[in-house]
Amino acid sequence: MDSKKAAKIFKALSNPNRLELYLKIADSHESEFDAGCGCFLVDIMNSFTIGAPTISHHLKELLNAELIETEKRGKLLVCRVNKAMAEDAFRLIARE
Repeated sequence: MDSKKAAKIFKALSNPNRLELYLKIADSHESEFDAGCGCFLVDIMNSFTIGAPTISHHLKELLNAELIETEKRGKLLVCRVNKAMAEDAFRLIARE
């Protein structure tokens, strides 16, 4: 991973709300892994005290950093952690 990509990832995770959103998606992703589902955004939005437009902005930043993937299912948005990118970021930090 090049330094420009790494900086984009770390910048995306530097915001406390965005980091919390990412971790909630990751937790949900792990619990739903066997079912092959993701996290319905509507299920975690209620745990935040920020508005939907702000959450949308944070999602966009996580998407731009390729930390998550999204998919529309009808009117619902499903979010998943991009495991390959998470593993690359971990390898960078661990210097593997």
